[in-house]
Amino acid sequence: MHVDVIEVDVAVIGAGQAGLSAAHHLQRRGFVPVTREPSADRTFVVLDANAAPGGAWQHRWASLRMATVNGIHELPGFPVPPADPAMPSRDALPPYFAEYERRFDLEVQRPVSVRAVRRADDDPDGRLLVETDRGTWAARYVINATGTWTRPFRPYYPGIERFRGRQLHVADYVSAEEFTGERVVIVGAGVSAVQLLDEISHVAETVWMTRREPEWVEEDFDLAARSAAIAGVEARVRRGLPPGSVIAVTGMHWTPWARAAQARGALVRHPMFASIEEHGVRMPDGSFIAADVILWATGFRPALDHLAPLRLRTPEGGFRVADTRSLDEPRLFLIGYGPSQSTVGANRAGRAAVQQIVMAEQARRDGVATAVAASAA
Repeated sequence: MHVDVIEVDVAVIGAGQAGLSAAHHLQRRGFVPVTREPSADRTFVVLDANAAPGGAWQHRWASLRMATVNGIHELPGFPVPPADPAMPSRDALPPYFAEYERRFDLEVQRPVSVRAVRRADDDPDGRLLVETDRGTWAARYVINATGTWTRPFRPYYPGIERFRGRQLHVADYVSAEEFTGERVVIVGAGVSAVQLLDEISHVAETVWMTRREPEWVEEDFDLAARSAAIAGVEARVRRGLPPGSVIAVTGMHWTPWARAAQARGALVRHPMFASIEEHGVRMPDGSFIAADVILWATGFRPALDHLAPLRLRTPEGGFRVADTRSLDEPRLFLIGYGPSQSTVGANRAGRAAVQQIVMAEQARRDGVATAVAASAA
């Protein structure tokens, strides 16, 4: 193998919740960072594209406070320290991630941009090459934990390029104050859409639009509802379908910010516009709504373009995955994908992936030992 290629047993791509969870469980199972002990019996490396710890949290908008964050869950083995509910999540959580990396000595390599993952050769038991802007790693197994934040999704509508106002995605949002006195069309039916609707409606005129009428659920999002949502997404990814939205399965649950927007008369859903014009949007009935801003709260897609050389994407646009493992490339594990997109799901997925790697690696070593014994007989 080329001298510039570094061999490692497991390469973890991404150091958000899922990636750090995987690294933690690898270490618990006896793997060590290859950058610390290159000749160790079991090694791993964590590659992260960000310049600093914190995963997607460091990129969230400043007004997303700890009191309104949806779904924080601690990393395995280290509780989230108490934080002021009014503190921005992007200030509170990255230091927690940084301390986690330091405490468990995970030696995350950053900033490292992964350009491609490809097979080293035709040997199904061979290695996968992880090609980056800082060299190439040859791994027996790859745990992909790249999340979705870097791939905001903005659907196409006729005339989208003609709009003379401002268009931005939730990923670009900073604060409501930048829209003071304007009319803002907010598109989307997820948690972020309603949070920002509540926030922006204090300082601007808002028009909320969704493709479908939201199904509001009065009950809390209990274990049964969560299990049903996860089971539905699991079934989709096993078939190679795109994961889809959990909201589509569970409906919209009432939150404090949804209630606040409703109380002010801002939580009024309009049907989706048919097209976009220079100064606003054209509705299906032909009427026109003027707008200064279109805010797309339309979600994200998995950041998996670097896996293209493996040719695993199905005609439907997804990856066939069962219990975190690719059904078409067993050396690849996808965590933080599909049913494990939540923070608690990411923790469990990290553990599940490592358990399977340990079993697969033990089987491989047993097979090597048997072959050696047979050749010596």
